Amino acid sequence: MTTYQGLIAESVAYEAEDGEWISAYFARPIGPGPYPNVIVVHHMPGWDDATKWLASRFAFYGYNAICPNLYHREGPGEPDEVAAVARAAGGVPDDRFLGDMRGAMTYLRALPYSNGKIGMIGFCSGGRQTYLAAGRIPDLDAAVDCWGGRVIAPEDQLTERQPVAPIGYTADINCPVLGIFGNEDQSPTPEDVDKTEEELKKHGKDYEFHRYDGAGHGFFAIDRPGYRPVQATDAWEKVLGFYGRHLS
Repeated sequence: MTTYQGLIAESVAYEAEDGEWISAYFARPIGPGPYPNVIVVHHMPGWDDATKWLASRFAFYGYNAICPNLYHREGPGEPDEVAAVARAAGGVPDDRFLGDMRGAMTYLRALPYSNGKIGMIGFCSGGRQTYLAAGRIPDLDAAVDCWGGRVIAPEDQLTERQPVAPIGYTADINCPVLGIFGNEDQSPTPEDVDKTEEELKKHGKDYEFHRYDGAGHGFFAIDRPGYRPVQATDAWEKVLGFYGRHLS
Protein backbone atom coordinates (compact mmCIF):
# COMPACT_ATOMS: atom_id res chain seq x y z
CA MET A 1 0.00 0.00 0.00
CA THR A 2 1.40 3.40 -0.94
CA THR A 3 1.96 6.12 1.66
CA TYR A 4 -0.90 8.59 1.93
CA GLN A 5 -0.22 12.05 0.49
CA GLY A 6 -2.39 15.12 0.78
CA LEU A 7 -2.22 18.88 0.88
CA ILE A 8 -4.37 21.88 1.70
CA ALA A 9 -4.29 25.11 -0.30
CA GLU A 10 -6.31 28.18 0.57
CA SER A 11 -6.46 31.96 0.68
CA VAL A 12 -5.29 33.47 3.98
CA ALA A 13 -4.39 36.87 5.38
CA TYR A 14 -1.56 37.81 7.71
CA GLU A 15 -0.46 41.00 9.44
CA ALA A 16 2.46 42.84 7.87
CA GLU A 17 4.90 44.95 9.83
CA ASP A 18 2.94 48.15 9.18
CA GLY A 19 -0.28 46.63 10.54
CA GLU A 20 -1.85 46.03 7.12
CA TRP A 21 -3.49 42.64 6.62
CA ILE A 22 -2.01 41.11 3.47
CA SER A 23 -3.81 38.60 1.27
CA ALA A 24 -1.80 35.49 0.49
CA TYR A 25 -2.12 32.00 -0.97
CA PHE A 26 -1.02 29.30 1.44
CA ALA A 27 -0.42 25.60 0.82
CA ARG A 28 0.80 22.89 3.17
CA PRO A 29 1.02 19.12 3.47
CA ILE A 30 -1.65 17.36 5.49
CA GLY A 31 -0.01 16.05 8.62
CA PRO A 32 1.52 17.11 11.94
CA GLY A 33 4.92 18.04 10.51
CA PRO A 34 7.08 19.73 11.47
CA TYR A 35 7.63 21.01 7.93
CA PRO A 36 10.12 23.55 6.57
CA ASN A 37 8.74 26.75 5.09
CA VAL A 38 9.05 28.66 1.81
CA ILE A 39 7.92 32.16 0.86
CA VAL A 40 7.13 32.36 -2.87
CA VAL A 41 7.63 35.89 -4.24
CA HIS A 42 5.62 36.51 -7.39
CA HIS A 43 6.91 38.17 -10.54
CA MET A 44 6.10 41.65 -11.83
CA PRO A 45 2.98 40.47 -13.76
CA GLY A 46 1.43 39.94 -10.37
CA TRP A 47 -0.15 37.52 -7.93
CA ASP A 48 -1.31 35.18 -10.64
CA ASP A 49 -2.49 31.58 -10.84
CA ALA A 50 0.85 30.29 -12.12
CA THR A 51 2.73 31.63 -9.09
CA LYS A 52 0.12 30.34 -6.66
CA TRP A 53 0.50 26.94 -8.29
CA LEU A 54 4.20 27.02 -7.37
CA ALA A 55 3.22 27.28 -3.71
CA SER A 56 1.10 24.15 -4.12
CA ARG A 57 4.04 22.40 -5.73
CA PHE A 58 6.21 23.13 -2.71
CA ALA A 59 3.46 21.77 -0.46
CA PHE A 60 3.43 18.56 -2.50
CA TYR A 61 7.13 18.17 -1.73
CA GLY A 62 6.68 18.71 2.00
CA TYR A 63 6.87 22.44 2.61
CA ASN A 64 4.56 25.00 4.14
CA ALA A 65 4.47 27.58 1.33
CA ILE A 66 3.01 31.06 1.33
CA CYS A 67 2.71 33.38 -1.68
CA PRO A 68 1.91 36.92 -0.46
CA ASN A 69 0.12 39.39 -2.70
CA LEU A 70 2.74 42.12 -2.97
CA TYR A 71 0.20 44.33 -4.73
CA HIS A 72 -2.45 43.93 -2.04
CA ARG A 73 -2.53 47.67 -1.38
CA GLU A 74 -2.90 48.45 -5.09
CA GLY A 75 -5.91 46.16 -5.53
CA PRO A 76 -8.40 44.66 -5.77
CA GLY A 77 -8.57 43.64 -9.41
CA GLU A 78 -7.24 41.20 -11.95
CA PRO A 79 -3.50 40.45 -11.52
CA ASP A 80 -2.43 42.28 -14.68
CA GLU A 81 -4.56 45.33 -13.85
CA VAL A 82 -3.21 45.61 -10.31
CA ALA A 83 0.34 45.01 -11.56
CA ALA A 84 -0.07 47.92 -13.96
CA VAL A 85 -1.03 50.18 -11.04
CA ALA A 86 2.07 49.07 -9.12
CA ARG A 87 4.36 49.64 -12.12
CA ALA A 88 2.91 53.09 -12.75
CA ALA A 89 3.70 54.03 -9.15
CA GLY A 90 7.32 52.90 -9.55
CA GLY A 91 7.04 49.38 -8.20
CA VAL A 92 6.74 48.08 -4.66
CA PRO A 93 8.80 50.12 -2.19
CA ASP A 94 11.68 48.01 -0.91
CA ASP A 95 11.01 48.80 2.75
CA ARG A 96 7.34 47.87 2.35
CA PHE A 97 8.31 44.59 0.71
CA LEU A 98 10.69 43.74 3.53
CA GLY A 99 8.02 44.49 6.13
CA ASP A 100 5.57 42.24 4.30
CA MET A 101 8.17 39.46 4.22
CA ARG A 102 8.96 39.74 7.91
CA GLY A 103 5.23 39.51 8.57
CA ALA A 104 5.04 36.35 6.45
CA MET A 105 7.96 34.87 8.37
CA THR A 106 6.20 35.55 11.68
CA TYR A 107 3.07 33.86 10.30
CA LEU A 108 5.01 30.77 9.19
CA ARG A 109 7.02 30.37 12.38
CA ALA A 110 3.83 30.53 14.48
CA LEU A 111 2.31 27.52 12.71
CA PRO A 112 2.17 24.44 14.99
CA TYR A 113 3.45 22.27 12.12
CA SER A 114 6.41 24.52 11.20
CA ASN A 115 10.03 23.58 11.89
CA GLY A 116 10.95 27.27 12.12
CA LYS A 117 13.26 27.36 9.10
CA ILE A 118 12.29 29.63 6.20
CA GLY A 119 13.49 29.89 2.63
CA MET A 120 12.47 32.42 0.01
CA ILE A 121 12.22 32.03 -3.76
CA GLY A 122 11.45 34.82 -6.19
CA PHE A 123 10.97 35.16 -9.92
CA CYS A 124 11.82 38.13 -12.17
CA SER A 125 11.28 41.22 -9.95
CA GLY A 126 10.70 38.69 -7.15
CA GLY A 127 14.21 37.38 -7.74
CA ARG A 128 15.56 40.87 -7.20
CA GLN A 129 13.47 41.18 -4.04
CA THR A 130 14.67 37.81 -2.77
CA TYR A 131 18.30 38.87 -3.19
CA LEU A 132 17.42 42.09 -1.34
CA ALA A 133 15.81 40.09 1.48
CA ALA A 134 18.90 37.91 1.77
CA GLY A 135 20.92 41.02 2.57
CA ARG A 136 18.33 42.78 4.73
CA ILE A 137 16.64 40.02 6.76
CA PRO A 138 19.29 38.35 8.94
CA ASP A 139 17.16 35.38 10.05
CA LEU A 140 16.26 34.16 6.55
CA ASP A 141 17.62 30.61 6.19
CA ALA A 142 17.97 30.22 2.40
CA ALA A 143 17.31 32.36 -0.70
CA VAL A 144 16.67 31.38 -4.33
CA ASP A 145 16.96 34.09 -6.99
CA CYS A 146 15.31 33.00 -10.24
CA TRP A 147 16.48 35.39 -12.98
CA GLY A 148 16.08 38.49 -10.83
CA GLY A 149 16.55 41.59 -12.96
CA ARG A 150 18.06 44.80 -11.59
CA VAL A 151 19.96 43.15 -8.74
CA ILE A 152 22.61 45.37 -10.27
CA ALA A 153 21.28 48.81 -11.23
CA PRO A 154 23.01 52.05 -12.22
CA GLU A 155 22.50 55.19 -10.16
CA ASP A 156 20.05 56.69 -12.66
CA GLN A 157 17.68 53.73 -12.15
CA LEU A 158 17.49 54.10 -8.38
CA THR A 159 14.37 55.74 -6.97
CA GLU A 160 12.87 56.82 -3.68
CA ARG A 161 10.97 53.52 -3.57
CA GLN A 162 14.02 51.44 -4.50
CA PRO A 163 16.96 53.56 -3.36
CA VAL A 164 19.73 50.93 -3.20
CA ALA A 165 20.51 48.17 -5.70
CA PRO A 166 20.31 44.78 -3.92
CA ILE A 167 23.91 44.02 -4.90
CA GLY A 168 24.87 46.73 -2.41
CA TYR A 169 23.77 44.51 0.48
CA THR A 170 25.82 41.47 -0.56
CA ALA A 171 28.26 41.87 2.33
CA ASP A 172 25.33 41.53 4.77
CA ILE A 173 23.95 38.25 3.39
CA ASN A 174 23.82 35.60 6.13
CA CYS A 175 22.09 32.74 4.32
CA PRO A 176 23.09 30.49 1.41
CA VAL A 177 21.98 31.75 -2.02
CA LEU A 178 20.97 29.74 -5.08
CA GLY A 179 20.76 31.46 -8.46
CA ILE A 180 18.86 30.09 -11.48
CA PHE A 181 19.43 31.86 -14.82
CA GLY A 182 18.83 31.47 -18.54
CA ASN A 183 21.76 32.33 -20.79
CA GLU A 184 19.41 33.96 -23.31
CA ASP A 185 17.94 36.35 -20.74
CA GLN A 186 18.32 40.11 -21.17
CA SER A 187 17.38 41.04 -17.59
CA PRO A 188 19.60 39.89 -16.03
CA THR A 189 22.12 39.49 -18.81
CA PRO A 190 24.83 36.85 -18.48
CA GLU A 191 27.22 39.74 -17.80
CA ASP A 192 25.05 40.88 -14.88
CA VAL A 193 25.06 37.34 -13.49
CA ASP A 194 28.87 37.30 -13.74
CA LYS A 195 29.08 40.55 -11.78
CA THR A 196 26.74 39.26 -9.08
CA GLU A 197 28.78 36.09 -8.75
CA GLU A 198 31.98 38.13 -8.46
CA GLU A 199 30.46 40.11 -5.60
CA LEU A 200 29.36 36.97 -3.76
CA LYS A 201 32.82 35.50 -4.17
CA LYS A 202 34.49 38.70 -2.98
CA HIS A 203 32.53 38.60 0.26
CA GLY A 204 32.98 34.85 0.78
CA LYS A 205 29.29 34.00 0.63
CA ASP A 206 27.80 30.51 0.43
CA TYR A 207 26.20 30.41 -3.00
CA GLU A 208 25.69 28.32 -6.13
CA PHE A 209 24.63 29.54 -9.56
CA HIS A 210 23.18 27.42 -12.37
CA ARG A 211 22.89 28.78 -15.90
CA TYR A 212 20.96 27.18 -18.73
CA ASP A 213 21.61 27.33 -22.45
CA GLY A 214 18.52 27.57 -24.64
CA ALA A 215 16.55 29.32 -21.89
CA GLY A 216 15.56 32.94 -21.48
CA HIS A 217 13.54 34.90 -18.96
CA GLY A 218 10.85 33.03 -17.03
CA PHE A 219 11.61 29.55 -18.29
CA PHE A 220 9.75 27.95 -15.33
CA ALA A 221 6.45 29.51 -16.43
CA ILE A 222 4.31 26.71 -17.88
CA ASP A 223 1.72 29.24 -19.09
CA ARG A 224 4.17 31.27 -21.22
CA PRO A 225 5.95 30.72 -24.55
CA GLY A 226 9.36 30.87 -22.86
CA TYR A 227 8.72 27.69 -20.87
CA ARG A 228 11.60 25.20 -21.31
CA PRO A 229 10.61 21.85 -19.76
CA VAL A 230 14.04 20.19 -19.86
CA GLN A 231 15.86 23.13 -18.29
CA ALA A 232 13.02 23.79 -15.84
CA THR A 233 12.99 20.16 -14.65
CA ASP A 234 16.70 20.23 -13.95
CA ALA A 235 16.45 23.60 -12.21
CA TRP A 236 13.58 22.39 -10.00
CA GLU A 237 15.78 19.51 -8.87
CA LYS A 238 18.47 22.05 -7.97
CA VAL A 239 15.97 24.12 -5.96
CA LEU A 240 14.55 21.16 -4.04
CA GLY A 241 18.03 19.80 -3.35
CA PHE A 242 19.16 23.21 -2.08
CA TYR A 243 16.20 23.58 0.26
CA GLY A 244 16.56 19.99 1.38
CA ARG A 245 20.11 20.74 2.56
CA HIS A 246 19.37 24.06 4.24
CA LEU A 247 15.81 23.91 5.57
CA SER A 248 15.34 20.36 6.82
